[in-house]
Amino acid sequence: MSQTSTHHPAKPVLFVLTSHGTKGSTGQPTGYYLGEVTHPLAVLQAAGIPVEFASIQGGEPPVDGLNLDDTINARYWNDSAFRDAIRHTQRLGEVDPSKYSAIFFAGGHGAMWDFPDSPDVARVTREIYEAGGVVGAVCHGPAALVNVTLSNGAYLVAGKNLSAFTDDEERAVKLDQVVPFLLTSTLTQRGAQHHPAADWTAKVVVDGRLVTGQNPQSASGVGAAIRDLLLGQPAQA
Repeated sequence: MSQTSTHHPAKPVLFVLTSHGTKGSTGQPTGYYLGEVTHPLAVLQAAGIPVEFASIQGGEPPVDGLNLDDTINARYWNDSAFRDAIRHTQRLGEVDPSKYSAIFFAGGHGAMWDFPDSPDVARVTREIYEAGGVVGAVCHGPAALVNVTLSNGAYLVAGKNLSAFTDDEERAVKLDQVVPFLLTSTLTQRGAQHHPAADWTAKVVVDGRLVTGQNPQSASGVGAAIRDLLLGQPAQA
């Protein structure tokens, strides 16, 4: 990557969180999965790459997976600057895509309900990607990608190698009948080449400027892959 590249990490990465707080008709709470925000965030911040936050509806999104035994989660959850940023996320529809070097979709089951059909997700993702930016997602975050099309009308994921929360993992958490669709099956129907790993093991797939991870265990790895693309470093094996 040349020094004149527009992807100098001075341009921030936009983290997008779900605003959806319930699992279908069950009434059970959900939201964004905290570790899928904090783990990539820690990696990017350690590399000096700024991060900003948006959500579908703006304001403070609902949180799930609030595991404070996780030291990275605890560090951020107890950090007033992080908590303030999370309380005041931008509304995705009001975001200027040209400001960002990358967009990253955190998971959490809520993503399955409000990411796929959001016109803002479709527009902002397409604009960042077609401007040469990086698109990343982890776990249920790739739900954002099931309906994103490029300017030529093709699905962004068509023909791309990727990873996402697997149908097996969805069955393992007994939510396969609750979610509105099965994520990996749907991505495959869109033409994606899905690469699963064993349940709950880290799996990160990089295909050009698309970075995806399977589950919460993959969140740090997705952050590292986004970092390496933005800094112009060869991907780590």
